[in-house]
Amino acid sequence: MSETTYRSPWMDAELETYRDAVRRFVAEEIAPHQARWAQQQHVDRATWEKAGALGLLLTDIPEAYGGAGGSAAHVAVLMEELAYAGDYGFGISVHQISAHYLLGQGTEEQKRKYLPEMAAGRMIGAIAMTEPGAGSDLQGIRTRAELRDGEYVINGSKTFISNGSMADLVVVVAKTDPGAGSRGISLILLETKDAAGFKVGRVLDKLGQKAADTSELFFDNVRVPAGNVLGGVEGLGFRHLMTELPYERTLCAVSAISSTEAALRMTLDYTRERRAFGKALFDFQNARFKLAEIKTQATVGRTFVDACVQRLIDGTMDADTAAMAKLWTTETLGRAADECLQLFGGYGYMTEYPIARLYADARVQRIYGGTSEIMKEIIARSMERNP
Repeated sequence: MSETTYRSPWMDAELETYRDAVRRFVAEEIAPHQARWAQQQHVDRATWEKAGALGLLLTDIPEAYGGAGGSAAHVAVLMEELAYAGDYGFGISVHQISAHYLLGQGTEEQKRKYLPEMAAGRMIGAIAMTEPGAGSDLQGIRTRAELRDGEYVINGSKTFISNGSMADLVVVVAKTDPGAGSRGISLILLETKDAAGFKVGRVLDKLGQKAADTSELFFDNVRVPAGNVLGGVEGLGFRHLMTELPYERTLCAVSAISSTEAALRMTLDYTRERRAFGKALFDFQNARFKLAEIKTQATVGRTFVDACVQRLIDGTMDADTAAMAKLWTTETLGRAADECLQLFGGYGYMTEYPIARLYADARVQRIYGGTSEIMKEIIARSMERNP
């Protein structure tokens, strides 16, 4: 909706100025390199440092910890502009989310040690949850972190880890007490540089989001200081995850609705220019009605997402609403991307056209951050509590 008269109710003049800065950065530092990044399967480290120098990383982290001291609205603007540009390679979202684990759950020492480095782009963050045999079922993880002689010794493996091969700081979800169920899970902060026994496996070849660094990670007796358990107390990992996941899922919703808007905009442009049987495609009833449906869905979704962003700003966002936001927007995006690609005809199937890349990039959004099926389960459980 960046080219319409609509303005999100949480926007103000300062945020408009910030949006202009983000848009320039995306146009100058991201868009020209997308094809090369897709081939090398990661974003250049220099780009992270440039973003940090401009204050585009950790914008809602307090200045005392190196952030920009803004709000969730700044992060939403950044997510929107990346989506409008068709970029899902720059792993800022995961970087931002991992920083929020530190801000909300970390000790004062952990915050002061890591957040300024992450804000500057000198440390790239990642979260290692998923394992080959455990995805959405976090209690099914097998990675262990055993306390021995003042250190945690980590053994196990992770997969589908965003920012995995580039990460300098990984928040590792591990079992510190296998017999304690959810109370036996802890989050361990692992600095990857010179970490003996830590190995990055394959950078995975994906259907879409080609420039995103998504990797396997292996831990073979990796030793981490005992003080690197997030929050300084083990056994709180599951609680930490449940506390921070609504933030992640709201950002997913922001990206999804923005991608829906981008798909609509590029398809409108195409159908107005493309002619068949002597008139523009847009003048055919089928195209007009399809686009009218997508416009309506995008507008409804934008209104809901804006309300969710406002709740993030206010600190009142809850897990159930975040699940609904992620479910609705990502499912809507999947349908809209498919309908828009169809209107491009054969050209829509060619990866040189942005709609084809958007279609491929959109598919995983119904999977990461919690699948649509898990979102439905969360929502259903909330109805059991409050019919």
